Amino acid sequence: MLSLTTLALTAVNANVHSVHLADGTHVGNLKRIGGVWKFKAVGYDATGAVEPGGGPLTHQHNTTFAEPEAAALSAAFRAALLNME
Repeated sequence: MLSLTTLALTAVNANVHSVHLADGTHVGNLKRIGGVWKFKAVGYDATGAVEPGGGPLTHQHNTTFAEPEAAALSAAFRAALLNME
């Protein structure tokens, strides 16, 4: 099971933030689509190719948020992971 601490957000532009685990692993992007922020999960295969919708947070793909805020993402994803146990 993924141990989720506070996620980090890095602004890419006004409508996209990359989402990273505490160790720096890129796990997705938060994108503003039609005024709503949506989490877009990503993973990587054995060759390093991006797998859209994959990775350790695949079940949180398309989760919506009011704004790009790392603590809110972390709390929502921790709750989702606890519900999956």
